[in-house]
Amino acid sequence: MREIEVIGIGLDGAAGLTLSVQKIIDRATILVGSSRHLSYFPNHPAQKIILKDIQKTIEEIRQLVQSNEYIIILTSGDPLFFGLGRLLLENFPQEQLRFHPHLSSIQLAFSRLKIPWQDVRFISVHGRDTDELIKVLQQGTEKIAILTDNINNSSAIARLYLALNLPTEYSFYLCENLGDKSEKISRFNAEEIEGLANLAEADFANLNVLILLRQDITNKSFDLDELPILGLPEKAFITFRDRPGLITKKEIRLLILGELSLQPQQIVWDIGAGTGSVSIEIARLCPNSQIYAIEKTAIGISLIEENCKNFKIDNITPVYGSAKDILLELPLPDRIFIGGSSGNLATILDICKQKIAPQGKLVIALATLENCYQAIDWFKQNNWHYSLLQIQISRSIPIAKLTRFTPLNPVTIITADSKKKE
Repeated sequence: MREIEVIGIGLDGAAGLTLSVQKIIDRATILVGSSRHLSYFPNHPAQKIILKDIQKTIEEIRQLVQSNEYIIILTSGDPLFFGLGRLLLENFPQEQLRFHPHLSSIQLAFSRLKIPWQDVRFISVHGRDTDELIKVLQQGTEKIAILTDNINNSSAIARLYLALNLPTEYSFYLCENLGDKSEKISRFNAEEIEGLANLAEADFANLNVLILLRQDITNKSFDLDELPILGLPEKAFITFRDRPGLITKKEIRLLILGELSLQPQQIVWDIGAGTGSVSIEIARLCPNSQIYAIEKTAIGISLIEENCKNFKIDNITPVYGSAKDILLELPLPDRIFIGGSSGNLATILDICKQKIAPQGKLVIALATLENCYQAIDWFKQNNWHYSLLQIQISRSIPIAKLTRFTPLNPVTIITADSKKKE
């Protein structure tokens, strides 16, 4: 029984094949492929089977194999890279198939962009949902290569990216007809992505891939007068390169600000400040207050400083170090927000109990049940008033031409004050 030869081919047709692969095709008695692939061999004497209904064609190939025909299947690029190869392996024994890969569209794209691609995250939304893509975008992955289709096309991906309102900025490279004379690569930067989102399907070639490259921003460019008084968007902040999602989300921030019951001319501690998003919201609302943003990582302190500079904030003092080691040295606080405790929650609360003003308020945002139970236990043992607010928020995102909700991680907010229970 002859092997089935599975040959990858590019938009340059037969001219782009190696001599050895061309010789294999010359010996074919059966040529299987799309109309486009078969059009590259108009004078080939083999019987030609147009690949339309894949399962029906596979059954036809099974019958032809029994008659010892020399079968060549033509497919785009590398058959084993989001291609026909996987389906063929599910239907034929491995030993019956021999693969001859061509350059994939992703290889061609990065070659044209002159960018190494060994660390690229590959995503296919061709006939698939966008859940994996959403996760990768939220993680701030540096390089993303996306195989699109007519529904999840480049415009739909751009609309999805804009709707996610991410702190990470990407440049979009729309790569069309790679390998063909009509090849075209268009770049859309952060300010131009909305233009890509508004393109109609007819405005770009069907044969395209989309490359997203993360932009490492050290200075956010925006008009301060156009920002809201409160509820700053996440994309306005510089965040951690490897964890761009590690920022208190806008909706959660608003609830935290409300629970803190802020007043003018207060001293506020923001413990586990991260990028400083909560501190900056407080500083903008209360310019006569003094905020101490406590952060244990050097990169976090650097981000707080950069964000303060971008927002032109001068009433935040970044404090570098572990909260349990430095809180006793800080001025007495009227308000305390704990956004992170690094496993030292009980110790930090003990210090807060010593330092907080008599009419002070303390707010904690917690993502895990264990920390929530630990905090509740501490408040009970120390006889503090406290209340809990469980938050589960979903945001709308576009899915092709439809809309759905995607949830944020649930958060529990505990608000407490130092007044003893009666």
